Amino acid sequence: MERFQDIDKADSTVIWVKNMTKKFGKFVANDNLTFSVEKGEIFGFLGANGAGKTTAIRILCGLLSPTSGEAYVAGYDVYKQSEKIKQSIGYMSQKFSLYDDLNMMENIRFFGGIYGLDKKTIEQRTNELIEKFGMQDMQKKLIKDIPLGWKQKIAFSIAVLHKPKVVFLDEPTGGVDPITRRQFWDLINETAEMGITVFVTTHYMDEAEYCNRVSIMSEGKIIELGKPKDLKEKHQVNSIDELFFKVARNVNY
Repeated sequence: MERFQDIDKADSTVIWVKNMTKKFGKFVANDNLTFSVEKGEIFGFLGANGAGKTTAIRILCGLLSPTSGEAYVAGYDVYKQSEKIKQSIGYMSQKFSLYDDLNMMENIRFFGGIYGLDKKTIEQRTNELIEKFGMQDMQKKLIKDIPLGWKQKIAFSIAVLHKPKVVFLDEPTGGVDPITRRQFWDLINETAEMGITVFVTTHYMDEAEYCNRVSIMSEGKIIELGKPKDLKEKHQVNSIDELFFKVARNVNY
């Protein structure tokens, strides 16, 4: 924690990674990753399957320790303070992490308890969610009976229920239609405006255009990092999709 305070912009830097490496035997999953993410930033973490994204996210969520290097999340050391990290983050996966056999209210109360919220706070924030999304008719419905787009909104709302410093979204929009994806990104923008950092992985390159900055991984390394506009200008391409194929797949346009 003391070392983190010495890092530049420590008051606004939520994720700080320097030379982070993770090896599984002789296989190098993460190879000297170095980057930082600021408070309220929407950071896109891009890469093909097997590029090393999942390993890096597991480390940043306090589920794995690096083999070497340094990493801090919300001011906490990934080596020594993994439990503190888990209390300071939210997480949403492609499968939404909801319990199908519980209704919406039961899911909210369950996860609110896991996040350490008291009953009064859970009730207050639940009422806020219901009012915000107009979900009065869905309170008693089992999650398995709720449309996919609504499941997505509920899962995201639960991931930020405890107002974490950072929320990790691991391919959260897989399988939903373009309109619902656009609505979901409206939620992401609202969340970032509240000061919550959003760390998102996606295979939809048009979504990467909505990020403040993006990184592109390939074979365990970050090969590009910057604002979408700047990276497109640098590589003389018209979209992040073209950029990804040019730098990660070595395809020339």
